[in-house]
Amino acid sequence: MTRSVQLAEQLDWHWRKNLRPRLDGLADEEYFWEPVRDCWSIRPRGTSATSMPEGSGEWTMDFASPGPEPAPVTTIAWRLAHVIVSCLGYRVGWHFGGQDVDSRTFPYAGTADEALRQLDEMYERWNAGVRELSDADLENPPAAGPERRPMEGIVLHVNRELIHHGAEISLLRDLYRRQDGAVPRRT
Repeated sequence: MTRSVQLAEQLDWHWRKNLRPRLDGLADEEYFWEPVRDCWSIRPRGTSATSMPEGSGEWTMDFASPGPEPAPVTTIAWRLAHVIVSCLGYRVGWHFGGQDVDSRTFPYAGTADEALRQLDEMYERWNAGVRELSDADLENPPAAGPERRPMEGIVLHVNRELIHHGAEISLLRDLYRRQDGAVPRRT
């Protein structure tokens, strides 16, 4: 097994066994659920909670630069958009060809189903690109894009990002499903 296939398999195992199955059945109400005040989300154009939302379509992503401290809690919609665009989309365009993705002009998803289609497409493009990398490709910085570290480090970074954000999305799903108003027990 080549190094690139090993790297692709590391993420693909997590994708197939953990993350993607946890997203099955995601409904719009849950996709947009705001567990606390002042969440960042994906919102209809003109209704952003921030002064500099990103996106070109009917839906925009709450965004600010510099970001607030502490960082806001984000919805599943926001987290999926971040994974689709920032974690995968930029890098798919930079390193594996095809259309460049830009957060300012991306058409963010207004439904859970649309977001999952975008996620599946971007993940498949990323995974296929990683599998095609040679050992020499992995050892050198990519020819395109702003990242100047060896490609292997970029792939490992994306793997960590998807595992990390996938766990956050999974936790939000757990919290959404269990919001029953129960008071925690004191021990």
